[in-house]
Parts: sequence; C-alpha cells; structure tokens
Amino acid sequence: MGRLTPPQVLILSFLCAILIGTAALSLPIATEGPERMTLVDSLFTATSATCVTGLIVKDTSSHFATFGRWVIFALFQMGGLGIMTFSTLFAVMLGKKLGFLETDILRNTLDKHNILGLKKLIVYILGITVATEAIGAAVLFFRWRMITDWTVVATLEKSIFHAVSGFCNAGFALFANSLESFSADPVINLIMIALIFLGGIGFVVILDSLGLLYKRGPERRLSLQSKIALTTSLVLIVVGALLIFIFEKDNLLRVMSWPQRLWAATFQSVTARTAGFNTIPIGQMATPTLLSLVFLMFIGASPGSTGGGIKTCTFAILIAAVATMIRNRKHVRLYNRSIPTQVIRESIVIFLLAGAWVFIFTVVLTWVEAGHAGGTSLMKSLFEIVSAFGTVGLSTGITEGLSSAGKLCVTATMFAGRLGPLTLALAIAFKERKESYRFPEESVMVG
Repeated sequence: MGRLTPPQVLILSFLCAILIGTAALSLPIATEGPERMTLVDSLFTATSATCVTGLIVKDTSSHFATFGRWVIFALFQMGGLGIMTFSTLFAVMLGKKLGFLETDILRNTLDKHNILGLKKLIVYILGITVATEAIGAAVLFFRWRMITDWTVVATLEKSIFHAVSGFCNAGFALFANSLESFSADPVINLIMIALIFLGGIGFVVILDSLGLLYKRGPERRLSLQSKIALTTSLVLIVVGALLIFIFEKDNLLRVMSWPQRLWAATFQSVTARTAGFNTIPIGQMATPTLLSLVFLMFIGASPGSTGGGIKTCTFAILIAAVATMIRNRKHVRLYNRSIPTQVIRESIVIFLLAGAWVFIFTVVLTWVEAGHAGGTSLMKSLFEIVSAFGTVGLSTGITEGLSSAGKLCVTATMFAGRLGPLTLALAIAFKERKESYRFPEESVMVG
C-alpha cells in the first residue's frame, strides 16, 4: 500500500466500496420478490450510489427491499464524504497518528491544501454533515407528516433517506417520479435546495463562511476559493433558472401557476449541477432545455464537495483566462488576486480530459445502443453521459432500457466523473521527472 500514490489509493478505496456494494445488492434479501438483480445491474447501482450519481436501472422504492435501500443509503453516505475521510476519522478516534500518506490522501479527497489542524478539520466536516442532515431530515419529517398519511416509520425513513441523499448530492429518491409530486410545495423545495446547495458548495466554503460569524479583524474574510465558488454557483443558478423558465414556459411550465413555475425552474437549475432530483419530467423537456442542463451538469459542483463535474472554480478560472487573453493582459486575476500558472494549467487539463471523455463515451454509447431496442438519439446519449460524468443523476428515461454494454459505459463514466479526470491521469502516470535541460522556444501560429 505504501508504494501506491494517493490518487491510486483513492481509486482502490472507491473500487472496494463498489465491489462490496455490488455483492450486497446481489443478495436475495436486497430486492423484493424472488427475482435477483443481474451482476451488471448490481454493479451499476453500487457505482451510482458510491459515486453519488443517482442514475438507476431499477426503481429504488419498489424494486429494493429495506436491506437493499439501506445498502444504497450507506454507499452514497460514504461516497459523499469520501472513503478516505472515514478511514482517517477512525484512525483519529483510535488515537493513531496520521502518516504522510494518509494526510496526502485526505488532502486529495477534500482538495484542501492547507492541512494544518487536520483532526479539527475532520471533526468540523463530520459535525457539519451530521447537523445539516439531521436538520434537513427533521424539517422533511414534520412537513410530510402534515401533508401525507404515511406512518411514522415510513415518514422517518423517507425523511432521513432524502435528507442525506440531498446533502450528498446523490439524487436517489424513494418515489418513482423523484420529487415531482411536491413541485408546488415551498417547504420541500426550500429544504432540498438548501441541502443540495450546502453539499455541493464544498466543505472549505462552508467553514470559511462560518468563520465570518466568530472571526475578528483581518482574518474575518472569505478566501479566494470561497468567493469564486459562491459567486459562480449563484450566477449559474440564476442563469440556469432563467434558461429553463424561457425554454419551458410554453411546454412543461405552461400548465403551472406562476409561483410553481418559479419553484420548478429554480429547483431544476440547482439540482442539475449536482444532485439529480427533479420536480418536472426530464424526458419531456425541449431540446434547448436539455442542452442547457448539459452545460450545467458538465460544470457541476464546487471543489471539495460531494458533487462532480469539472467544478465551478475550474470554470471560473477558464473564463478569467480567456478574458485575460482577450484584454491582452499578462496575469489572470480574480478578486484582486493573481491565479498561479499551475492552477491555470490544471484547469485546462481538467477541462480537456473531461471534454474528451464525454465526447468519446457519447459516441461509444450511441454506437453500442444502435442495434439495441431501436437505439438512442445522440441528444439522449450526450445527456446520459454528461449526467453520469457530472455525477448528477438526471436522465431522459433511457437508463433502464440500456444494453449491458451501454450500462457498463455509463458505469465507467460515473466512476471517472466522481474521482475526476485529473486524479485518474495522475494515478496511472509515471512519477514526475525533473527536466535537466530545456529546448529553445519557437513561436507557432494559432487560431
């Protein structure tokens, strides 16, 4: 284990969780009735849960027994926080000292380079997670007790399941139509939006924001990452809601009241970037709306969060780099801070690797499904792959009907999207070699 690089250990950890989940979901007690899940379906579901995606090949509420539902719950709770975060926590609880390998692994998991006070950071993370999920579950419980006739036990299960699924940005729901039945309920909409936003903004941003409440003097400020993540997230939510509202006003939103239209557009804009819940049927959306959601899903959540995608900070830095080139400036600047060249290079690599993966696997999925049950359109294939890569979980309805090859294609994309294209590249790359010489420069015409 000591010879493995931190990214490789992360990948192996997620693989182990997925394999254990696959075995558990293949057991007879995991499903309702005598029919057991196929190996491919079990692998798909375990990967979707561990990678907090939410794409499903079997309805979670009707196909799985109580054991199966709570296996899925455990997988997306662990996947949301990160397997190595849990391992580090247990090591701290047992009084073990953290070595350089464990510290480096946790730093890769959280994307947090300032690791002073690591034990305190882990306690904060778990404390924030448990508190947020508990508050969310309590609000959902009391609201559903008011508007439904479910038993106390059923309400409690649904409340805990959806609160954790929302905060982990997992997108798994215990309703066949996700949250469409509650599209007009302001309480359900608000609490789920809050859970999804907090889970997708990143622990570093949450800790920074909480620091504004008790810090004083020069330390009472947000870090550059927090400013970029918050600003970019809010802009994307507003822009996404406007696009959905405009493109769907004569389609899905036509039969809704004005308040319900605003709730639906806002909720879908928030959930499209990270979570995968829906209050309006995705498969009936207009093509411009689907393309807008593809854009949001590709960007995804913020660094150090439970969500996927290329991340909001990556997107913001790329936009800033383009603006810098257009203005013919030398340094990329955001909020009166210069962005290091290494960060810009990493952003470009992440964007290109992500774009390449999405392009290749969209072509592959379209190809393997061409001869299966009439095939699937390019738009639906693109939507499915980007949803899997961004670990979002929205679907136009083709997931369950995919062939085994198609399901494996989407499974690989969920795994790559959760760990990140850069982590995958680092895990299989050779050790960094120092260059002892440099070749002469020569200009090349571009554009």
